[in-house]
Amino acid sequence: MGEQVSATAAKVAKATNRKTSKAVKASPKTSKEPTAETSTSKTSTPKTSTAKTSSGKAAAAKVPAGKGAAAKASAKPESRLAMVRRARRINRELAEVYPYAHPELDFRNPFELLVATVLSAQTTDLRVNQTTPALFAKYPTPEDMAAAVPEELEEVIRPTGFFRAKARSLIGLSTALRDTFGGEVPGRLEDLVTLPGVGRKTAFVVLGNAFGVPGITVDTHFMRLARRWKWTDQDDPVKIEAEVGAIFPKSEWTMLSHRVIFHGRRICHSRKPACGACPITHLCPAYGEGETDPEKARKLLKYEKGGYPGQRLNPPPDYPGKPAPPLGSV
Repeated sequence: MGEQVSATAAKVAKATNRKTSKAVKASPKTSKEPTAETSTSKTSTPKTSTAKTSSGKAAAAKVPAGKGAAAKASAKPESRLAMVRRARRINRELAEVYPYAHPELDFRNPFELLVATVLSAQTTDLRVNQTTPALFAKYPTPEDMAAAVPEELEEVIRPTGFFRAKARSLIGLSTALRDTFGGEVPGRLEDLVTLPGVGRKTAFVVLGNAFGVPGITVDTHFMRLARRWKWTDQDDPVKIEAEVGAIFPKSEWTMLSHRVIFHGRRICHSRKPACGACPITHLCPAYGEGETDPEKARKLLKYEKGGYPGQRLNPPPDYPGKPAPPLGSV
């Protein structure tokens, strides 16, 4: 009887040891420095769920509390309504930054503005402004310019570059003004674009600033900033004009053009935008493409924002910068 009890007890003990061994094998090993597998897996034990590991600290450092949700939110596509609101706010804030925004070509009448705008292709407004005083002294009217000797006109406008092609355009448009429009610059888009050398951009500059007709001037600066600010993803000027025009009231188009172009020339440059000195970074999806250090960014500012002369020899009275120097004075 005693031998049977002993045998039974031995069997029970052996079975118990076998279960304990399986349980030990199945349960994970815990230590003060868990492996990568245990630190990233979810377990039901309090120690592994609350343990602070070096890898856990690193993860917390990379994603601070509250930043993850913001990052996800910023990754969401912007709605059309949100984009329109942001775009209009940019326009309002640019109006505060550049209350003196204006066309940067010197002119006294529609003909001078038309000629100056044609000359501004592939050169700076400063170079045009330094050239036009002598030009208009010699050819003050469309009739005078239509009768110009091409070689003599070319020599006057040589500083603006592409002077032969520009001379042909100036003589051609002056002839059309004399013969078709009675020597006057027309105030309609459909008439202006029939003139040699005059496209929609030039026409809107003239209409907006000489006739008070609203228009969007899509030059290289406007195109660049409209795309950086996600107002459009188009690269065709006519399509950009249409898409941006749908965002803003028509009454804002001309001044919007001046403000955007001013900002592109002074701060939001093509190659080195001065992000660290920009007043609208909180509204810009492209922030960080340029220099973000404030001190370094300030050195990139141009014209009155950088303490330099502007482009006009005769700027408006409210312009806070210095006038441009005449040709040959520097």
